[in-house]
Amino acid sequence: MAEVKKPLIGMTLPQLKEVVTELGMPGFSAGQIAKWLYEKRVTDIEEMTNLSKANREKLAQEYCVGRYEPSSAMRSVDGTVKYLFTTADGQAVESVYIPDADRATLCISSQKGCKMGCRFCMTGKQGFHGNLTAAEIINQVLSIPESETLTNVVFMGMGEPMDNFGEVLKTLQIMTEKWGFAWSPKRITVSSIGKLDTLKRLLEETSVHVAISVHSPYHEERLGLMPVEKAYPVREVMKCLRRYDFAHQRRLSVEYIMWNGLNDDEAHAQALVDLLSGSNSRVNLIRFHAIPGVNLKTTDEGRMVKFRDYLNAKGVLATIRRSRGEDIYAACGMLAGKVKKS
Repeated sequence: MAEVKKPLIGMTLPQLKEVVTELGMPGFSAGQIAKWLYEKRVTDIEEMTNLSKANREKLAQEYCVGRYEPSSAMRSVDGTVKYLFTTADGQAVESVYIPDADRATLCISSQKGCKMGCRFCMTGKQGFHGNLTAAEIINQVLSIPESETLTNVVFMGMGEPMDNFGEVLKTLQIMTEKWGFAWSPKRITVSSIGKLDTLKRLLEETSVHVAISVHSPYHEERLGLMPVEKAYPVREVMKCLRRYDFAHQRRLSVEYIMWNGLNDDEAHAQALVDLLSGSNSRVNLIRFHAIPGVNLKTTDEGRMVKFRDYLNAKGVLATIRRSRGEDIYAACGMLAGKVKKS
């Protein structure tokens, strides 16, 4: 059996320096390789023409670029496109491309499935099948047809980014460092259920925007929706977030899915105002997208508007997020991929 070559995408500049040192290549080759991978976006080592032929051959003996295209795509009536990527172990993850006027956002996945087990999420219902490598995460950004036109990336796909922090951090470095994409961190949002140990590192080691999944301001109710509330109570999460500056360029968003008769009344709205006090956060109200086997019901538009207006009147900036891609199971909480049968 042929030896599997290691992908170069997903490597940071220091890692590429280790590679060229091990292969006896000049140290400056690492920067050249990074430029080919992340600026010129080549798909084959042979395209790295400012490396000598001997060094290209040496590199290709152990490594490959590591790019691979989506295995399928589904287009929504609203222009949203859901891409499915099949990983080397036969698992699959999904990414969602969302065009909107002058914005082109890609929602990417960080895990194959998810450990968090949120009651309302299809990804959580499929269980956990492994972390994605930085190569597999960044490939989602590099290998869709719309890659060159992206304006924003959100880590809101399959998985909990803070549960795969090392690989997510490498991906963020690739996207924001000068030797990588050289993007502003303000073009990137990382969503989390509030896994505090690694969330603190994200806040201290990066400048990306942060989104926190709240969904209920009450401990027992949130616990019934999100088992993670036991380990990371939302009040402790918000207490931590108040220590960081979200009053200027960096943004803190609160994700709040609304369910009919559960968390959509004025008492919840006031409790949410109290919870978010002093955090400089803004609230995204999200319509629940029904999934099989879940008896939660979607809140009607009128109640969402009333809830939004109450928050705004109390000084909490709130908007209703427009639903995209529901007809192709690409909307919030609907990503599942195709799981390899064992």
